[in-house]
Amino acid sequence: MLAAEFGTGQVFLSMLYFFLFIIWIWLLISVFTDIFRSQDMSGWAKAAWALFVIVLPYLGVFAYLIARGHKMSEHATEDARRRDDMFRSYVQEAATSGSSEADQLAKLASLRAEGAIDDQEYERLKAKVIAA
Repeated sequence: MLAAEFGTGQVFLSMLYFFLFIIWIWLLISVFTDIFRSQDMSGWAKAAWALFVIVLPYLGVFAYLIARGHKMSEHATEDARRRDDMFRSYVQEAATSGSSEADQLAKLASLRAEGAIDDQEYERLKAKVIAA
């Protein structure tokens, strides 16, 4: 009986409303995250924006997106750059902490002795290890 009353258009509208609700929640979380992550606003400005978004949610979110939308993208870019730098430094530290130049040269010599690399490749890699 329920399936007879619930047509295809109603299913589509229900799905649309559900996804719009999810997008709305995502916008609220993004705006609040940006408000409290922002280093260029004072505490009073953060409190005012948060209160504005809580009291008048639709108007507050849209006003924040219009007034500070460019700052949101700058903050996201800055955060991504900072995370990338931290990742690169961690990988470089992890890669170099366990092997010294002598260890790398010993590995190269054993590879050359096994015949895995030829003399030209050995000299090229040795120069690269010594230069680093």
